[in-house]
Amino acid sequence: MKKKFSYAWQGIATGLKHKSIRIQFILAAMAMLAGIIMRLKPMEWAAVIICIGAVITAEMLNTCIEKICDFITKDYREEIKVIKDIAAGAVLVTSLAALITALIILACHLGMLS
Repeated sequence: MKKKFSYAWQGIATGLKHKSIRIQFILAAMAMLAGIIMRLKPMEWAAVIICIGAVITAEMLNTCIEKICDFITKDYREEIKVIKDIAAGAVLVTSLAALITALIILACHLGMLS
């Protein structure tokens, strides 16, 4: 069991070598800082943490899919393009859901929503 956690931490460290994953971690830190400044309520924090986890997970899985596709072939193939596009689309959908969640929380704190 201990080795599994070690491998998982190693996976996170390896993921952080990729620019797109590093960017997501930086954005997550910025979201956390904004949450502290805005004094989020516990349920708001829960939503933010779930969104952060979902976006980072989606980005890490997208990176894995890209690596697998590149391992299979470096040549352009329409099938590989479709796979990579769908994986990137999953990151976009997750990121948009996180953005909408953030906007709802912000609107509530600005008194725009009750």
